[in-house]
Parts: sequence; C-alpha cells; structure tokens
Amino acid sequence: MAQLDQLPDPDPSETAEWRESLDAAARHGGPHRAALLLRRTVEHAGHTGLDVPPLLGTPYLNTIPTAEEPPYPGDEALERRITAWNRWNAAAMVTRGNQRAGLGGHMATFASAAWLYETGFQHFFRGKETDGSGDQLYLQGHAAPGIYARAFLEGRLTEGQLDRFRQEASGDGLPSYPHPRRLPWFWEFPTVSMGLGPISAVYQARFNRYLEHRGIKDTSRSRVWAFLGDGEMDEPESTAALDLAGREGLDNLTFVINCNLQRLDGPVRSNFKIVQELEARFRAAGWQVVKALWGTAWDAVLGRDTDGALLSRLGEVPDAQFQTYATRDAAYIREHFFGTGPSLRALGAGLGDDELLELFHTSRAGHEPRKVYAAYRAAVEHTGAPTVILAQTVKGYTLGPGFESRNANHQMKKLTGKEFRAMRDLLELPIPDRALDGDTMPYAHPGANSAEVRHLRERRAALGGPAPARTVRPRPLPEPSAKPFAALEKGSGQQEIATTMAFVRLVKELMREKETGRRWVPVVPDEARTFGMESLFPTAGLYSPVGQTYDPVDRDQLLYYKEAKDGQILNEGITEAGSLASFTAAATSYATHGEPVIPFYIFYSMFGWQRTADQFWALADQLGRGFVIGATAGRTTMTGEGLQHADGHSHLIASTNPAAIGYDPAFAYEISVIVREGLRRMYSPQAEDVFYYLTVYNEPKVQPAMPEGVTEGILKGLYRFREAAGLPTDAPRLQLLASGTAVHWALDAQRLLAGDWGVAADVWSAPSWTELRREALDCDAARLRGEDRVPHVTRVLRDAPGPVVAVSDWMRAVPDQIAPWVEQDWTSLGTDGFGLSDTREAARRHFGVDPQSVTVAALAALARRGEVKPETVRRAARHYGLD
Repeated sequence: MAQLDQLPDPDPSETAEWRESLDAAARHGGPHRAALLLRRTVEHAGHTGLDVPPLLGTPYLNTIPTAEEPPYPGDEALERRITAWNRWNAAAMVTRGNQRAGLGGHMATFASAAWLYETGFQHFFRGKETDGSGDQLYLQGHAAPGIYARAFLEGRLTEGQLDRFRQEASGDGLPSYPHPRRLPWFWEFPTVSMGLGPISAVYQARFNRYLEHRGIKDTSRSRVWAFLGDGEMDEPESTAALDLAGREGLDNLTFVINCNLQRLDGPVRSNFKIVQELEARFRAAGWQVVKALWGTAWDAVLGRDTDGALLSRLGEVPDAQFQTYATRDAAYIREHFFGTGPSLRALGAGLGDDELLELFHTSRAGHEPRKVYAAYRAAVEHTGAPTVILAQTVKGYTLGPGFESRNANHQMKKLTGKEFRAMRDLLELPIPDRALDGDTMPYAHPGANSAEVRHLRERRAALGGPAPARTVRPRPLPEPSAKPFAALEKGSGQQEIATTMAFVRLVKELMREKETGRRWVPVVPDEARTFGMESLFPTAGLYSPVGQTYDPVDRDQLLYYKEAKDGQILNEGITEAGSLASFTAAATSYATHGEPVIPFYIFYSMFGWQRTADQFWALADQLGRGFVIGATAGRTTMTGEGLQHADGHSHLIASTNPAAIGYDPAFAYEISVIVREGLRRMYSPQAEDVFYYLTVYNEPKVQPAMPEGVTEGILKGLYRFREAAGLPTDAPRLQLLASGTAVHWALDAQRLLAGDWGVAADVWSAPSWTELRREALDCDAARLRGEDRVPHVTRVLRDAPGPVVAVSDWMRAVPDQIAPWVEQDWTSLGTDGFGLSDTREAARRHFGVDPQSVTVAALAALARRGEVKPETVRRAARHYGLD
C-alpha cells in the first residue's frame, strides 16, 4: 500500500485523471518525456511554496542553463592570463623542489581547480581589511602550490620563498600544506587532513551565527567557503555535519567540491557516479545543490538530444569509464560512447574528431570562469540553506596528456622540459625558448606593473584585502576578579565535592563576571547533566538559532531545559568530532574575527583525545586557545562503565601534542590556580598559542584549603602536599608521587605505611607529569648550550630521602615520563590494560593501585635498598590480601 493511500482522498476521480495523464505522456512522448513533465511539476510545486518532498536527484546536467548564466563581470581574457601564470608557477615550484631535494608536492589538484579558486579570488572572497572578519576560506591542502603561485604574482611571496617550498627547518620556508602555525600571517585553517576541513567549515559558519546572535560581533557579511575533493567526501567527518547546516539554514556556507572523479589512486566511484551520489546526500540534508558539469562545447550537442538518449547515456556511464574516454582517441569515443543506439550513433556522426576530443577531454564547467561565476552567484544569492557546488573538472588539466585523468597523477611530482614547453604553448605564455633550455624551469612573472598584477591588486582591494590571510589584532581580556577562585581555594569544609563539580562551579562564577562572563563558550557533546552542568541551563541557556519553539517537559522545575537564540551553551549532541570543530571555531575567534572568547569543551572520559586526536592536532595547527576538560577521567573512577569508557591513556595521547598544556589536578584549589594561569597565558597582552587540557574526576572528596606557597609547584607540575610526621627521624623514608584522584590513595598509603610498618612517606601532588617532562627537556637542551639549568623535578626531589613511588589512575607510561630526571630509585604504578566494570575499590585492587597495593610497592622499593627486610614485603602482601 502506498503511504498516501492510508489517508482519505476527497476527490478520487481527479486523482485518477492525473495518473491517466501521466500514463498518456509516457505512451506518446516516451518515458523520458513523462519523467521530465513529472520533475518539472514537482519543481514548480516547490517554487510556489507547496509542501512536497524535495527531489534528491536531477539529470546529469548543469543546474544553471547557459541562457540563464549572469554576465561575467571581469575581464575574462586578462583573468585567463593570470590563471595561466599561476598554473605555470605552481608546476614550476613543485618540479624545482623535486629536482633539488626530492621533497614531493602535488600538481594535479590545483591544475584541475585553478578556475574554481581564481573566480573566487577575483570576484567573491572578501578580505579582512573591512570589518576584520572577511570570508573564511578552507582551501584544499593539495592545491597549496597554486595558492602560493597566486601570492607570488601579487607580490606577497618572493621567488626565494617559492624555492623553499617544503623546506622549513631554516624558519623561512613555505609549508607543504595550509599550516597556520608554520605560516601564521598567510594560512588561516589547516585542511590537508582530509575530512576535517568540511566539518570545521560547517561549525565555523554556525559559530559565525552564534557570535552574531549573542551580540558579540556582526558577522552577517562573512561567508565560509570550503573547497573539497570528491574523494575527500568519503571521510566520515566530511558529511557528519551536513544535517546541522541544513537544519540551521546556514546560508553563509558554501561547499565547492572539485569533482574530477579521481581520488589519490584511482576513480572515486569506479562503477557508479559520485556527482549523483553527492547530490542526493546534500539535497536530503537540506542543501541547495548547484551542478556545474559541462562546458560550453556541450550546449549545442545537448540541444540536439531531442529524445533524451544523450542525457540518458551521460547518466548511465560510470565514472571510471568516463575517465577512460578522457584519455582515448576519437574513434574509441565514437564506438564506445555513441555506438550504443541509433539516436546516439546519428548524433555522433554529426561530430568531427576534434569536437569529440574537446567534449570528452577538456570541456568541463569547472574550467570555464563564466560557469563557475554563475554557480558562485547562485550560492551567495541563495537564502535559507547552505549551498554545495558540484563542479566537474579534469584532474591534471593543462599539464599534458601524460597527466590528465591518469590514475597515478596524484603521485606525479614533476614535468619534463618537453612537457613544460607544451604547457607554455597551451597557456600562450610569453616565455622564450631560451629560458627553457636549462635543467631548471624558471618562474614566470608578467612584471610588477603589468596589467595582470594591477588587476590582481585592484580586485583584492575592492574585496577587502589579500586572501588567504590570517590577521591577529591583539585584544587582551581583562583579568577576572579573585572571588571565583577564592571559593575553590578555601576548600569545601566537610562537604565532599568531585573535581568535575569544582570546575563547573568555578566556570559558573566566571560566567557571571561583568567584563568577560559573556565570552565564555561552553561546548558539550551531550551529557551536560552528567557533568553537573544543568544549573547553567536556565541561566546561560542553550544556543538555538530559532530559540525555543516548544514547551519543555521540565518547565515547572528550577533547572529546566531552556533554549534561546542568544543562548551561551553549545550543546552539540552526541558528536565529539562536531564538538571539537565547534570548540576550534571558538578557540580561534581571536584571529578569525578579532573577538577573543573563552571556550571550554567538556567531554566524557576517553571520548575526546582517543576519538578526535587528529582534530586536536589541527586545533594546535590553527593556534587555538581555550580549555579542554576530560571529565569523568581515570580508569578506575568510572564504576560499572567498562572497557570502552575507562580512560587511562588520554594524558599520554595529549602529551604528544606540543600545544596542549596538560594537567591532572587532585584538588579544587589546583584547578583554581591552573585556570587562572591559563587565562593569563591565553588572554593577556602576551597571549600564547596554547590550549589547556584538564582531567577532572567524578569521585566526591573533601576538598582541602590551599596550602601556602604551592602555586609555583602546581603550575610546574610537582609540590610536596603532606610531609610524613610522628615517626622517629631514623625511620625508613620514601616519597609518594601521585596525580588526580590517586593522591587520595597515596594519602591512605601514607597512613598505612606509618601505622602498620613504621615507614615515613612524604606525599607529593603531581598535577602535570607532561609539563615536568617538557621543562626537563628544555633544561637538557640548555645544558647543551652551556647553561646550568636543573629541572624542577630533579631540584625539588633532590633533598627528599628514599626511593620514589609514583602512582596515578593512568597507565604507567604517563608518570614514567619524568623517570630520567629523578635521581632516586624509581617505581611507578598505573592502570595499564583495558578498563573493567566493578566498584572503584575492586578495580583499583585489580590494577594494583589501591592504597594497600601502593603500600606493598613502597615496602618493596625500600627492601631493594636494604632498608626493610624482604619478609616485611611478604607479610604486608598477606596482611592486605595481595598474595
């Protein structure tokens, strides 16, 4: 039964007449004609506002017919010359780099996309010299040589810099791909890790709206452009946020997908059609889809396709076969494409060999500025939904038949002298033969006062300055008052509070600060209630571009679920990838928009670093600033959650990211000190390009008041929290180092060692094993330069007698980071292995980190030094049931 048949039909006769009309159209005009009529009817219904489901697919044609293309506003001949110079210099740069140093590089991607970029740079991409934001450009990483080539033509880069492509050790080379950290005045977004560009672009566009709706900055003129490859769209992150963009109507977002039908090693969809697949996916997500597939040469041929045979053939040929046509001669095309039916044979017979080769080898809409311009205009003029442009091109276009549409062209790194000559002739560049006689191909430039360069500069000035460009106008935030921090530093009295709750309470107070409170941006991948953040719901509100269109089920409760257009919390749902993309947009707002905000991204257990470490690396590359909070941290505090939830390794992953300042605080006052220092380092006039990672626990404990003189030790990563007391001076002595919730195990072990075995143990809090290691490495490097620097960990432990036993709720490799700089005998305990479900006590006994296990390990360390008898260790193990 059809779905609509379940509903009453008020006029069955009229319905029957419509069906009979469709049947008649199919009988008399053929199925192609009937399908066209039906499609036109549905399209018309949609344009008139009728509620009909959208069509997910359209014919394999350009969305914008040639007759409806707007006039091209530029000097097309002049812009063709500019594009030719860029093509040449991009190929020369990569070739020269490989001839000199074998450094690799990519040529074919930009060759296919040159007009996609040039049309944007000439007529659409807004710079930052107007309102400070401009447009945000997510450019394909493999197209970087072409972007450098254009900057060279503009005078933004020198020939010497082009010759240092991929040679960065000297400090003045050009990075291989868009890396803001390596070229911070030029690149704005790192995009070469495929899939991260698309999802980042979606959340950047959404964050632009967030800034506007919250009254922080008017971003209504900013547009996000993401240039992507059709092969890149297979990455899960590429399409993960399409629904968000469609649902929130992000008409400030445009995807330009370069559909050259090739990925890195071959066809994207060898037996299918990637363009049609992408169209259906984007249309289903609520996007406007603009297909720019065929060049002008196809217009007349399609105009003679009276029975739809050509259109049908174009729609059925798989992508890999179409790539084959792009490399074969006219006879092959005539036989294998047009030889499948009488109508097609007649159509092909009217085409000469040169016409066939033009159609199948070069005539793609993505290589024609007029068609690209028409697609871009359709995108910027569309309201209510984002736009994706599916632009068909030839990978390796203009690089010669040895490159174009070849499966291996992504790995082809240089052209021969003969190929450069052919390219020069094709591009009609005024480069004399004598300049091409040597082994090294020259860069080419029309001259600083040439018509081409003047045009480039005039257009960029009209559009608001150079692009791509990253501009940081320092705008420090005022230091918050001491009151929110003092509340944590005075302790909790007799009340037990988990460090997760302590952090949330601190941020809640900081969000009330008059000067900076509205600049806090909480980012949560669902489970805000798990982290005790529901108290923020009615006060800060959850951001929604449409406000709250329903009556919440908990409206009668104090902490009800409040959504608002100016809401402060970005509650992203169950998507760590989306949440981190959202965090990144906020963490770089100080540069992108000249508006610093203070984001904190709080996630559940290991589902931050483990799931999205690549995005954290991109965050560091993009020079993001903010707080990352690993809540419900540790491998044994997650009672009942089991193997995939119990996190004992995120600090190890985080330690590999040079921009991540990682801390594992044990007490609320440590959180206070760390957050205050983080705000100073990231938002003061001397702001640094780092972000802070704190792990907090869901284990309630009494929070002590902050001792005197521990601030420096907290920030450096180690300080003595509680010295042994009440034992003879000649008692065996040792040092217990712990971080996070494990400090409480060490304190219990301290009592057991003293009361049961007469051993004195000092307890040290180690809020950051990673920062201790980094500072020690810096000291090692300084000593090689002749400086006398002693690492903090070595210095503070130097006069601490006895062996050192380190314990944490992390795998042993985390505290083992500092072992080389500890002069005493070293023992570490940790939670290596998979997590498991049980009580905290049972899990800690299983991993050998509970207070009794720490006590036995401490006695064993003393026994190895001869300070207690081995029998004492055995007795202790039996006593605590560890034997």
